[in-house]
Amino acid sequence: MDLLYRNDQKGKYPESWYAATVDPLQQFGELSGKVSANVCVVGGGFTGLSAALHLAERGFDVKLVEAHRVGFGASGRNGGQLGSGQRIGQDNLETLLGLADARKLWDLAENAKDLVKDLVAQHDIDCHFRPGIAHACFSNREVIDEHAYADHLKNIYGYSQIKKLHRDQLHAICPSPKYVGGSLDMGAGHLHPLAFALGLAKVAHATGVRIYEKTRVINIKRGSKITVQTEKGQITTDQLVLACNGYLGSLDKQVAAKVMPINNFIVATEPLGKEKVKVLAQDYAVADSKFVINYFRLSHDNRLLFGGGETYGYRFPSDIAAVVRKPMSKIFPHLSEVRIDYAWGGTLAITRKRLPYLRKIAPNIISASGYSGHGVGTATHAGQLIAMALGGEAEGFDTMARIPASPFPGGIKLRSPLLTMAMTWFALRDRLGI
Repeated sequence: MDLLYRNDQKGKYPESWYAATVDPLQQFGELSGKVSANVCVVGGGFTGLSAALHLAERGFDVKLVEAHRVGFGASGRNGGQLGSGQRIGQDNLETLLGLADARKLWDLAENAKDLVKDLVAQHDIDCHFRPGIAHACFSNREVIDEHAYADHLKNIYGYSQIKKLHRDQLHAICPSPKYVGGSLDMGAGHLHPLAFALGLAKVAHATGVRIYEKTRVINIKRGSKITVQTEKGQITTDQLVLACNGYLGSLDKQVAAKVMPINNFIVATEPLGKEKVKVLAQDYAVADSKFVINYFRLSHDNRLLFGGGETYGYRFPSDIAAVVRKPMSKIFPHLSEVRIDYAWGGTLAITRKRLPYLRKIAPNIISASGYSGHGVGTATHAGQLIAMALGGEAEGFDTMARIPASPFPGGIKLRSPLLTMAMTWFALRDRLGI
């Protein structure tokens, strides 16, 4: 199944609010003929653009190829939340890896947030960055757990930027009657992800990266020198970076066995005007405690950007707005009839443990993907870690590469239906409050 073109037209951004509110870059040319590079990067999202930029800053000759446009995939379509930590909690990481490696992963996650903020500030990337993510809970039991976790982060990791919120305090931020408390992380934040991706591309290009758009890789020939074959040309390179995430396809079977594409969906409502305070009274992002989370924030033109719902097949639903309106109306019943101006889907990638999959898969091939919905910071940082590793500073990359990963059961052909069965159970559990 070719996800590159299953739901999208070649070289055309989806009709999202994000695409409608950026100044598009002049298209980079397609690769034609034969070229060479120190490093070839496949994929023009956060990981690939960050890797290319940081490699160029280190003096590497870098060529980046993107099958569509830079920022086309999950990097330009996601919820824009720059969260703290890894995708799963530090307490779970401690059980999985031990305290020492869990602490290293926490420190790397803090570096990831700092990197995004530094890139935005240093290069004056106009992506509307704002601090603050609230975590909203549906039950008092969840609130107790959320507050205990905030204490754990403060006591064990010295992280004191989380404020514990009881019902009235949370409702002062988000007045949905569904939520009964939670927390507010002021070390986290939110931004316009496509604007951030385009900003990275501009900086990378200015730093010397040669970017080719509408340039699909069709074959990789391994060896001491790698040949990357595209539809109209080829790149001979010393090192190869695979930064494809959910759009990897069959380029590498080892990665594909452990990193699975799934779809997620977002809508943008009509501008809410003064009514925005009935949704968010303060300019924070929100993510709630459902297994398939609802996540939302206000846009800079006062729309509600609401993400919810996942599918595990390879085709987007015919009515994305209806898919997302359902969870949105449960959280905000008064918006059940609000006009939806934009509705779009995106393909991201998950791993079984919901932790990123960073590996050196051959002596001169390195890969990073599987961010599991936590990619704004992690994917950007993964690109920097790749550049550092190729430059001889591999400690951070090696820490991430020690995260255990197992293949999805059923292989590539059966993993999607098996995951669908499992996620149906989780959805039922959420509805029944089990």
